[in-house]
Amino acid sequence: MSETAQPQTHDPAAYASRSAAAWNWLSRAIDAQQDGAWVLDEVEWQVLADVRAATNALHGGHLPPHTREPVHVRVGRLANWAGVCRLAARAGGWELFPVAGTDASAATGPVGMADLLSGIYALAEQGERWKALIRTAVQQRHAADRAGGSLQEQSLEERLNDLHPGFERDLADAEAFFTGPGSLEDLHLFFY
Repeated sequence: MSETAQPQTHDPAAYASRSAAAWNWLSRAIDAQQDGAWVLDEVEWQVLADVRAATNALHGGHLPPHTREPVHVRVGRLANWAGVCRLAARAGGWELFPVAGTDASAATGPVGMADLLSGIYALAEQGERWKALIRTAVQQRHAADRAGGSLQEQSLEERLNDLHPGFERDLADAEAFFTGPGSLEDLHLFFY
């Protein structure tokens, strides 16, 4: 992508599908574990502990949205989950699969760690896409500055919201999935 190329458009409808799927698949995994249909083995318990350790949100106890922090920090926190999910899947021999647009209740077969990680990955991968979007927006600003012009003086958050309506709302929604009460931050409380 050239430095002046338009960043990939943020599609609120695609985001909504990812968010709904992430919550559905997470709920399916929690329900299966709590109902006894999924009994975690030693490796799965250790993976959950490692995922928790690797994704410490470091938000200072503030509830989402984390608007007191720069947008690149907020997005980076979410994007980190993607790498952790991929590593966890590789470590346990599970395969991540796309869940966006898929109804978790229609899934067949036993629930397991692949389902849980795939549900989490749906929004974590969106964090990686937003990270690329931010990088492109910053490159555009630098290219305009080098060319002697300047893009309208806006914060990065304002620019992203102008370019991609719904970005801030969807970022706040994703933060609520990963941090805060009843979120992945509390995942260890749901599994016993």
